[in-house]
Amino acid sequence: MSSRDTLPTDLPQNAGRAATGIAIVLVAQLMLVLDATVVNVALPRIDADLDFGPASLSWILNAYTLAFGGLLLLGGRLGDVFGRLKVFETGLAVFTLGSALGGLAQSPGQLVAARTLQGVGAALAAPGVLALLTTSAPDEAARNRAFALFGAVSSGGASIGLLLGGFLTDVGSWRWTLFINVPIGIAVLVLAPRYVDETARRPGRFDVVGALTATFGAVSLVWALIGTPEHGWTSARTLGGFALGLALLALLARTEVRHPHPMVQPHLVRNRPRVAALAVMALMIGANLSMFFLVVQYVQGVLGFGPMTAGAAFLPFSLGIFAISRVTPQLLPRLGARTMIVTGSAALAVGYAWLSTIGTTDTYFAAVFGPMVIAGLATGLVFMPITATVLAGVEPEHAGSASGLLQTTQQLGSAVGVAAIVSVYAAGAVPGEFVPGLQAAFLTSATFAAAAAVVGAVALPRRAPRPVQIAEEELEAVAVEAA
Repeated sequence: MSSRDTLPTDLPQNAGRAATGIAIVLVAQLMLVLDATVVNVALPRIDADLDFGPASLSWILNAYTLAFGGLLLLGGRLGDVFGRLKVFETGLAVFTLGSALGGLAQSPGQLVAARTLQGVGAALAAPGVLALLTTSAPDEAARNRAFALFGAVSSGGASIGLLLGGFLTDVGSWRWTLFINVPIGIAVLVLAPRYVDETARRPGRFDVVGALTATFGAVSLVWALIGTPEHGWTSARTLGGFALGLALLALLARTEVRHPHPMVQPHLVRNRPRVAALAVMALMIGANLSMFFLVVQYVQGVLGFGPMTAGAAFLPFSLGIFAISRVTPQLLPRLGARTMIVTGSAALAVGYAWLSTIGTTDTYFAAVFGPMVIAGLATGLVFMPITATVLAGVEPEHAGSASGLLQTTQQLGSAVGVAAIVSVYAAGAVPGEFVPGLQAAFLTSATFAAAAAVVGAVALPRRAPRPVQIAEEELEAVAVEAA
């Protein structure tokens, strides 16, 4: 039998166009994710150039997180109502504009405002990514591959951001960590309408109360969480932010069960496997934040790495994620989401327990390389089944809301992770020394990962999740337009 005879002959007619569309959407997702960390290694240069001061420097990161995490649910609902491609393009245009303004900033206030604008754009664009991937894929196998790549991009984007940020800062200026988004954003905006199909609009009354309570409730919680390392868990600022956020979310829950077109569909959070997968996502993201926040400082402050070398130090994590993402689509139907999530979470706990042994006399390969490889493989194994579980059985008209819920969980998990880990580190820190406090901080990360394994083992079903449902009329519309 010749090799030609063994090739598949039943590829959908629009497979090439769909693959190009998926690639375009994933490029946009990578840009949105890596922007959370691309400026990390450039912070010292930004401080020296714009004279931020240590107290306000963290707002370069927090402004993006606050706007991104607070507006995600609103972005998801807007996509459901007005069309996900349209809202995706609007958000990407706002993000690209914010990137250009950030690169041109001449004062701390201008840069923080630009980072906030980037976060607003990301919140509008990000919820549409999963929905557009779902409707762009011509069949279930292609959707699983797209989900695997989405997981790889989402989880590996942070470390890629550190690598790219270090390179751009070393060879050019910190401003290029923001300017780099402009040509990429413009290219995606030009190509997306040609290769990505608009989803069916689901007109209905807009839930104004739900939009306000979801947005300001999430903003209040994220604002309280990102301030805990500086102000403490029992400060009036922190407790007041938590109280306001929880009160607004309670009002949101009361509103959503009564509104005919709610911001967050109540049935999305009544599904036990979906809620469990969201909890695992938050715990995994929270665990991984220790590596991005603390290891980048360890390799620069203790090992003497420069910005570019510090970014390159995270390559094992990124390469581990992308390597395992090539096989996760085949593993999911064989092993099921539960086995993959529990195995990956447990392995991540082992990796961070190993990292807790780090010391002042260690080398990169002796103390950091191995745990980073384990963390990359473990994270790549977990993210795809989490995404598939969250989106399993979701109706097409609610795909944007489900995607927004997943990514809101990621942002809240990030905020909780930073707050908890920095607080634990600070409790054991010694003035003038960096390593004291690291053991407790990384053991906290290991605890987060172990908790994720327990949640997965207890709350997830043994069977693999059902594929995401796509309405027949949407598939027909895609086929007609492609023809």
